[in-house]
Amino acid sequence: MVLVSAVRDYINRMLQDISGMKMLILDSQTVRIVSVVYSQSELLQKEVFLVELVDSISKSKESMSHLKAVCFLRPTSDNIQHLRWQLANTRFGEYHLFFSNMLKDTQIHILADSDEHEVVQQVQEFFSDFVALDPYHFTLNIPSNHIYMLPAVVDPSGLQHFSDRVVDGIAAVFLAMKRRPVIRYQRTSDIAKRIGQEIAKLMYQQESGLFDFRRTEVSPLLLIVDRRDDPVTPLLNQWTYQAMVHELIGIKDNKVDLRSIGKFPKDQEEIVLSSEQDAFFKANMYENFGDIGMNIKRLVDDFQQVAKSNQNIQTVEDMAKFVDNYPEYRKMHGNVSKHVTLVTEMNKIVEEGKLMLVSETEQELACNGGQVAAFEAVMKLLNNESVSDFDSQRLVMLYALRYEKESPVQLMQLFNKLASRSPKYKPGLRLQSCGKKLLSFKVIVQFLLKQAGVDKRTGDLYGKRDLLNIARNMARGLKGVENVYTQHQPLLFQIMESITKGRMRDVDYPFVGTHFQQGRPQDVLIFVVGGTTYEECRSIALQNASNSGIRFVLGGSTVLDSKSFLKDLEEAQRISRSSTSVV
Repeated sequence: MVLVSAVRDYINRMLQDISGMKMLILDSQTVRIVSVVYSQSELLQKEVFLVELVDSISKSKESMSHLKAVCFLRPTSDNIQHLRWQLANTRFGEYHLFFSNMLKDTQIHILADSDEHEVVQQVQEFFSDFVALDPYHFTLNIPSNHIYMLPAVVDPSGLQHFSDRVVDGIAAVFLAMKRRPVIRYQRTSDIAKRIGQEIAKLMYQQESGLFDFRRTEVSPLLLIVDRRDDPVTPLLNQWTYQAMVHELIGIKDNKVDLRSIGKFPKDQEEIVLSSEQDAFFKANMYENFGDIGMNIKRLVDDFQQVAKSNQNIQTVEDMAKFVDNYPEYRKMHGNVSKHVTLVTEMNKIVEEGKLMLVSETEQELACNGGQVAAFEAVMKLLNNESVSDFDSQRLVMLYALRYEKESPVQLMQLFNKLASRSPKYKPGLRLQSCGKKLLSFKVIVQFLLKQAGVDKRTGDLYGKRDLLNIARNMARGLKGVENVYTQHQPLLFQIMESITKGRMRDVDYPFVGTHFQQGRPQDVLIFVVGGTTYEECRSIALQNASNSGIRFVLGGSTVLDSKSFLKDLEEAQRISRSSTSVV
């Protein structure tokens, strides 16, 4: 079962078994869960005529007794209170209550006591407490994602809320899959260990009956890792379609908001990028940018042929055929326009920011050695006024991560050069004057190295300690690299390879409790505390397509691009500094 299908099945069951006109009542998180897998037209086909948020519904007193209320909500205290108010002031003929995760006994009692008018027809748990972006990629969209970088003593309630949300989301995925996993975590991450232990307690003690599914020969594996083990991947420019759109423009719940980069026609201000709804995107989402241009040209040519044939309407039969095919024609027109717009805008951004120059040096920093050449390349780009402050900052961060133990003098030279740049572009971080900018940025880089430097990482990020990686890099060098801009492979690729070959070391990724893996798993869920990237999503898809016999699923607390990663870093550093000064 893949994630998108699992959530769609739940929503289908929710809507098709309730006849008549319906209002769908959601909360701020379930509206995102539904929107990525179900279109507005599909909801209309299920006789859903209104969709509202539960908190706004509670403020209205208008009677709608002709409608049936279908509530799909997270089982939070706030939502239970909204429902209590609804049931005390009934506005709908019937209430059908569905929750995205496990209800507590106390919550069930509250709902039962509140149903004085006996309008509640059913209460069910439909385990879909996650946003299924793609068949094998989900996110939890946790707003305060920086919390994972903070020590527990700094914000204990915030960290508890963060870990509770992660536990809820992962539990829902396995309940939807009807499986109970063995659990491993990254040894160097306190938050990964904490979440692993809380999930194990939930699955094997508190709700053991709920997770007591039919045994399989080999249990699935849940592996919890920390974003800080690979800080390089979210710092890089991207050159495959889906990842590039997210990095340069932004994707949120499979939607792209173009209003931030220019003026567009009303119907193009927000466009949908979904592999489930767009065949062209599905076929090209992991392709290189250079290939995308050629593929879009073929898409345009195909559309022009269809448009040309539609211009030759001469008979009533021709007109009738065109009318029958018009919805598909209109959809094709919208699809062509959407992808041409995206590629055109990204091409402008690439040219204006000299991103091909920047990315070539980024890839060298991420994949190859040579500290002297790397320093010269970064310094040359810092001297180029066409390179934005934001890209300059990323380059210095990548250099610091790569050579943190080797070149403190050169790193200081890069800091000084960065501070002396004329502020032609808006900085990526909230930095002000040159002197303050240098001080602030140095603090951010020091915090990054403290959080994700070589002494904190489990994985072999640069292939220095692992003989297999050295051999692999040599072989890749002999064969040549197909695309210099996509040389980099995230650490996740190595992790999947070690799982596939049965070489994951217990000392680096311990098991939780006494439940150990017996044999090679067929299903693996890798959860990244701190957020996934679309480059990693691509690695998951390519690995699943390789027929290794293992199906990988990727999940995270959010989906990162370089800006959101740096924002989390800056926010965590600010809070850490404030808490230290208070102490």
